[in-house]
Amino acid sequence: MAIDEEAVGVVVPMHNAERTVAATLSSICAQTHAALDIIVVDDASTDGSAAIVDDWSRRDPRVRMVRQSGVGVAAARNAGADATGAAWLAFIDADDVWAPGKIASQLAALRDAGHAAGLAYCWFASIDFSGRVVSFGPQPLHEGDALRELCHGNWIGNGSALLLRRAAFERAGGYDPALRARGAEGAEDLLIALRVAEHAEFRVVPRYFVGYRQTPASMSTESLQMFRSTALGLAELLERHPGHAMEIAHHLQDSRTWFAYRAGASGRWAEAARLLREGFADQPAATTRYLLQAAVTIAAGRIRRRLGRQDVFPLYSEVVW
Repeated sequence: MAIDEEAVGVVVPMHNAERTVAATLSSICAQTHAALDIIVVDDASTDGSAAIVDDWSRRDPRVRMVRQSGVGVAAARNAGADATGAAWLAFIDADDVWAPGKIASQLAALRDAGHAAGLAYCWFASIDFSGRVVSFGPQPLHEGDALRELCHGNWIGNGSALLLRRAAFERAGGYDPALRARGAEGAEDLLIALRVAEHAEFRVVPRYFVGYRQTPASMSTESLQMFRSTALGLAELLERHPGHAMEIAHHLQDSRTWFAYRAGASGRWAEAARLLREGFADQPAATTRYLLQAAVTIAAGRIRRRLGRQDVFPLYSEVVW
């Protein structure tokens, strides 16, 4: 397949996303960079998702759909990448949204950096089902050789925030379907970023260009599975980079307490208790410190909501914070 140097291949893995995929496609099609090849990979949906995508493809010829038979998100993303000849690749889950300048800004950052840079990321805001901001994600500014910092913690946060050179994506081996095969699907986004960081530089666009939707049904609420997935990915990295053992140990503990918090926020108290027991047994001081930080964050969120300061995502999408 001939490589199109101007096109960005946008891959949307989809499984039963009829309530959100229209908003996702709307945000993709509204990008200021118009040279997009939009591939929705339907992974055995049984609801009305496919009909919604078919309707979009009739309205916008850049949108098309391929199908697979329930083999998971990593395989879906790889199938979408294989289906396009674009020189650049972006991935977005079928419940997330982008601000209009996301792709154009990241593409400019990578082009300005030259071939040494293989991945550009941006900041994200967590949104609820109605698209309103729940919280703002971290504000990392790591660029260049980012492997040590990414070993220390997952400051990118989600796969919808990435734009990759195809060459960097392919050198990293694409997304890893082995996590699903091991019953630990979930950390594929972190793993691809780590593998790219092993051989390519990063660039950052410091804007909130992604609305990362968190709902009770999202995979990110499967806390034990997500932690196991993260732990497997970090164990693989430790084998290749034993010199980063301290950073990886910090990342593991940080992930454990974060997923404990997510479990509690979703009412999965048994999962939260199990993760916290493991955390206190391994690093009691760090776990206590994280719990105090989480308590402050929760209290601040409640105060914000009481004051009516819960804002619609597009109002913030172009702002540098």
